[in-house]
Amino acid sequence: MIKALKEKLEQQLSDVILDCEWHFDELTIHVPAESIVSVCEQCRDLLGFEQLIDLCGVDYSQYGGSAWETKGASDRGFSRAVDGVGNMEPVSEGYRFAVVYHLLSVQHNQRLRIKVRLDADSPILDSVTQVWSSANWFEREAFDMFGILFNGHDDLRRILTDYGFVGHPFRKDFPLIGNVEMRYDPEKKRVVYEPVSIEERTLVPRVIRDDNRYSGNE
Repeated sequence: MIKALKEKLEQQLSDVILDCEWHFDELTIHVPAESIVSVCEQCRDLLGFEQLIDLCGVDYSQYGGSAWETKGASDRGFSRAVDGVGNMEPVSEGYRFAVVYHLLSVQHNQRLRIKVRLDADSPILDSVTQVWSSANWFEREAFDMFGILFNGHDDLRRILTDYGFVGHPFRKDFPLIGNVEMRYDPEKKRVVYEPVSIEERTLVPRVIRDDNRYSGNE
């Protein structure tokens, strides 16, 4: 079934598909940003993907940085994050962000993932709210968390953070302690914003090491 879908996608969208991946019985197609609305309409009308079940943003700016490689933790330990060891440079070719669409076909019992890469300097693409109305809040969340703009969205504003919030929390360069802190002031009887009072500290990912007890060797 997945193979048949892959062949149909490659035939139907041959002029726009940049890549088609098949892993763990799931298909992912990569398409250019300027073709996203057309691709989504064809997936809905011609291939039966009537539901958009999720839309999310991704920031690849530190993807593959060696400082977060857990397999090599034994020789550097905590110093890899404290000393700044590792290559944490932005990804090449100017593509920092991506928008990922998760589609569901109820009639065919199939799922499909569409991925669009966006330039670091101008993460903008067309809204698909005209294709699936469920994209409304999903696109607002991607805008709020990543700063990705969606042309044609009727109400593109923050949905999870406060309206006066500065920055986009899911971007890799956003400080872990935030830019400001807020609290309720009983004297002013309103929420007030103040400078951050906690100190920034280095967080190191959980180290995963191979355990020979579970290797299957006697």
